[in-house]
Amino acid sequence: MSGDANAHDKSALAIDKSALAIDQATLAPYLEAHIQGFAGLGAIEKFKSGQSNPTYLLTAASGRYVLRAKPPGQLLKSAHQVDREFRVMQALAGTAVPVPAMLHLSGEGSPIGRMFYVMEFLDGRIFWDPSLPEASGDEERAAIYDAMNATLAALHGVDVEAAGLGDFGKPGNYFERQFARWTSQYRASETGTVADMDRLIAWLETHMPADDGRVSLVHGDYRLDNMIFAADEPKVLAVLDWELSTLGHPFADLAYQCMQWRLPHASGFRGLGGIDRATLGLPSEEAYVAAYCRRRGLAGIGNWTFFLAFSFFRLAAICQGVYRRALDGNASNPEKARTYGDAVKLLADLAVKLVDKKT
Repeated sequence: MSGDANAHDKSALAIDKSALAIDQATLAPYLEAHIQGFAGLGAIEKFKSGQSNPTYLLTAASGRYVLRAKPPGQLLKSAHQVDREFRVMQALAGTAVPVPAMLHLSGEGSPIGRMFYVMEFLDGRIFWDPSLPEASGDEERAAIYDAMNATLAALHGVDVEAAGLGDFGKPGNYFERQFARWTSQYRASETGTVADMDRLIAWLETHMPADDGRVSLVHGDYRLDNMIFAADEPKVLAVLDWELSTLGHPFADLAYQCMQWRLPHASGFRGLGGIDRATLGLPSEEAYVAAYCRRRGLAGIGNWTFFLAFSFFRLAAICQGVYRRALDGNASNPEKARTYGDAVKLLADLAVKLVDKKT
């Protein structure tokens, strides 16, 4: 779907009066005591978009800030780990991967009753539509995609030991671990039988590739609308939403991004399915993968169908969790979250069609 809360998109703001609302009088003195220079909290506004961790714009006399918190209510184990987001972005400061400055992490015993962190506000552009209708022309569209490609290659080139992230993931076959995790998450949040999803799970289990030893920091949700671009140039200012980041296989990020673009454009996913990329100056999937491979010194990527099918499965499992939270009343954006039940069926259907072509 068009995605998680992009913390700096001012057009998505709305005053929230639900259980997700934060009491300003309670939060203000805490932030003044824990964030250097913070003063005069004047407003707390929740971003409308986002399904996982509710995100808020804080406007204070000392400037603007972004607060990202766990949602209230009972949560699935290992989900909504805002502390992992905080840690990885803090570790990436000063690397070739641009991230907002991390200012404070508060634990579960925080004044709002749930874990949260505060980061700097960055003023820039977020592109919600991958066809980039707001770009100045074909040249800028091509440059935006190339900047995104270069940032992904830089992410996979980060020295995780030097960044203090050597223990940020478990050893062993990344896809086996992720398959087990998301199958478990899917089953825990299942609300009915989706035949294509069951078939996809069975196919992935029997086509699991051997571990090739590739390990890098992976974002886990790398896509266009999880990035902030400069207002006046095709430059990436920050990569956001690191909740699913871990040490894993770099091809998972690349396939996930390409999978997003295979989704229909006329859906909540805002994919590039049905879009004539060439007429817009956008790279083909083959060209985008080739550019990544050049930057990483790779001859090519084998087993591409598995990586894509896995990406469909993983996103479907995530969507199922969002849908279940909507039914349980814990979603960040309940009205929108209910559409995610249909998204699970769409993703599973597309994945099954993909593997049928290759089997």
